[in-house]
Amino acid sequence: MPYPTDTPTYIPKNTFIKYVDDYIECFTIHPRYLTVVESSTYDFNGKYWSIMARDMAKCKIVNYRAKFLVVASGENSVENIPVVPGLENFPGVAIHSSCYKSGIDYSGKNVLVIGSGNFGMEIAYDLASHGANTSIVIRSPIHVMTKELIRLGMTLVHYLSLKMIDGFLLMMANAVYGDLSRHGITRPEKGPFVLKSETGRSAVIDVGTIGLTKKDKIKVHGRITKIKGKTIEFEGGKEASFDAIVFATGYKSTTNSWLKNDEDMLNSDGLPKKEFLNHWKGANGLYCVGLGRRGLAGGSRILFLVLYHYNLH
Repeated sequence: MPYPTDTPTYIPKNTFIKYVDDYIECFTIHPRYLTVVESSTYDFNGKYWSIMARDMAKCKIVNYRAKFLVVASGENSVENIPVVPGLENFPGVAIHSSCYKSGIDYSGKNVLVIGSGNFGMEIAYDLASHGANTSIVIRSPIHVMTKELIRLGMTLVHYLSLKMIDGFLLMMANAVYGDLSRHGITRPEKGPFVLKSETGRSAVIDVGTIGLTKKDKIKVHGRITKIKGKTIEFEGGKEASFDAIVFATGYKSTTNSWLKNDEDMLNSDGLPKKEFLNHWKGANGLYCVGLGRRGLAGGSRILFLVLYHYNLH
């Protein structure tokens, strides 16, 4: 179902929610809200999936039977906070990015953002804009692009190879940002669109963070080695004191906590064992959508395969 013709390129939250509500009504979908799946087990005798769910509103258990089961709970189910030596004794505030609201609460404080994806970069910008003494941990090489460059690349995908697009985008990014290595930001060897297609890692869309980094209003640090009270030590022996830490370290799947009999499809992290485009089908009528680390475009391709396979049966 296409978006309305007057929908802007970058869709506001309320517009997207309305689209989802209209989609549900158009296709007569009946979502079971406030319902948590606690276990899904395959019954080899009856040849069906037995799903036990908890209706949170009515405080009761609901059981389902299904010939087919599609795991579409996503890669990002719960917060992922890495193990950092000494974190348990950090006396300041330590939160995950999902709990972050505004930089207003951190004005004048020393704040460290861990994670340099889009969330981490945006939070660092918000903190610095509200007067926090902001630092960010960038452990790995990243691509930094403007949203206009990413949009251009998505348009060129229909006409050029990914390597050609990457070469053009990197030339444009050099013109916009220059050499960022002196500020602690390096690029991966592979271009942004090739990297996305092979690993699912997205380029960072700059919202102003790079400009503040160049002005030294956002300081860049490498990997953390340990935390000693309020003092955090980084690779190379550098140390700094912080009042708060924001973990923009992403999320992880919880599929393995409720899905059983999936030995052929998912690994210990709840993600597919097989490579993209071969990962979506398990045994006994089990499928997955949205676990291929390819974003919405990859998920739509897999959804098509699942529905086509279902129609064949």
